[in-house]
Amino acid sequence: MREPGEEDGGVLVGGDAYGGVRLTPATRPRRPVRSAKARRRNVIVAGVLSTGILVTTGVVWATPRQIGTVDAGVTAPKSQGAENILLVGIDKRDDLTRQQQNQLKLGRESGQRTDTMMVIHLSEDHQRVTVVSLPRDTWTTIPGKGDHKINSAYQFGGPKLTMQTVKAATGLEINRYIEVNILGFIDVVDSLGGVTVCTPIPITDPKTGLNLPAGTHQLQGAQALGYARTRATARSDLDRIDRQQQVISALLNRALSADTLANPAKLAAFVNSTLSTVKVDPDDGLIGLASQLRDVSLEDVRFADVPLANVDFKAPTGESAVLWDRPAARDMFRRIDADQDLAKPLPTKSATPAPVKTVVPPESVTVKVMNGTLITGLGARTKSALVASGFKVPGVPGNTDKKDHKQTLVRYAAGQEAAARLVASVIPGAELRQADVEGVEVIAGSDQPKIKKLKQPDAPTSKPSATPTTKTAMENICKK
Repeated sequence: MREPGEEDGGVLVGGDAYGGVRLTPATRPRRPVRSAKARRRNVIVAGVLSTGILVTTGVVWATPRQIGTVDAGVTAPKSQGAENILLVGIDKRDDLTRQQQNQLKLGRESGQRTDTMMVIHLSEDHQRVTVVSLPRDTWTTIPGKGDHKINSAYQFGGPKLTMQTVKAATGLEINRYIEVNILGFIDVVDSLGGVTVCTPIPITDPKTGLNLPAGTHQLQGAQALGYARTRATARSDLDRIDRQQQVISALLNRALSADTLANPAKLAAFVNSTLSTVKVDPDDGLIGLASQLRDVSLEDVRFADVPLANVDFKAPTGESAVLWDRPAARDMFRRIDADQDLAKPLPTKSATPAPVKTVVPPESVTVKVMNGTLITGLGARTKSALVASGFKVPGVPGNTDKKDHKQTLVRYAAGQEAAARLVASVIPGAELRQADVEGVEVIAGSDQPKIKKLKQPDAPTSKPSATPTTKTAMENICKK
């Protein structure tokens, strides 16, 4: 608290680091103009924090006292070298008015809960950032509390228990904890004039008030938050992770545009709105981390997902959850801990490499089922048969608008042909067609083919992949 007559510090943040932000009048001597490179570094720091990914290339404008602190009990980061960062997005709505709650379709529950969890690895050479999104529905052991969804850890024990839970699940030592209020994300997006996103399918979600046709859209803050949070698509939380990564990439792309960097007012609004949403542990602000990441660009930021064994797990509590593929996840986090690039295949020990198997394991294929006829229960029977063959079919089968499908159709997105062919191989007479859909989709026709059991190969299919699927931040940006 300032004493009477004491001068303002330039940027004022609410007492819990989630409050409003305002710039005080410039009564002090003006600071020297920063170089374009320095401004670019500042924007990357702010952009990353505001969306849940810590990618930066320089020193932030804010001093440590301008960023809130929290005690998460992390292992102190080194002055240089590799770091593991846990970033948690908190849904904190206590300070919202009833009008704001209704406008944002958030409900009126008090308290805080984790909405997003990400583990971020900074490589030792400071050239790579690997971001792994942890599904909030992950069924795991919370130390001292038993088995629950991973996002329950914050409700049970706040930042410390959250950090301990992630450490136990991943085997990684956490060097830094960053907490972001996702509701402050609205002001961040609005400060940039919105972000561009693209969805291959229409999304209608009364819970978030989102109604988007398929295609590319320019979204303002409230809409962008709804897009990043909605679960109203076939793969629920897993689709939401993909959308969050897309919004992060789009926001960083907008923040680094010439329109933002060359506009002092927009730049200041963006940086200040971002810093108001953040709490950190340790309490050194982000100066040390920023200095380590001065050479990182969007091409060096790579997203990865935790390998999953069951996306439709029914917990003993009756909740719907997801289970990790433990061997594959353990392999991925072991590689991260060893500072290996996930995009590069592991070297083979054999002088003569073994032939590569091209067969896709059914447990790695997620299928959406639709009933394309008026035959009652056809969608449910088709789902049961596909599940019996080893495929993942989450959710309840839907119905197509037209009910005149005579031939069963397997549709697939670009890059999903191998998975679609595997699905079609167990459906005699099914038509295979690439379409503008997510993943693989089966439309059951009136031919009602008898789905065959998939013959399992002799070799085990649960062996972790040597090269996890990853994508860069640039790949997540909508192509114009």
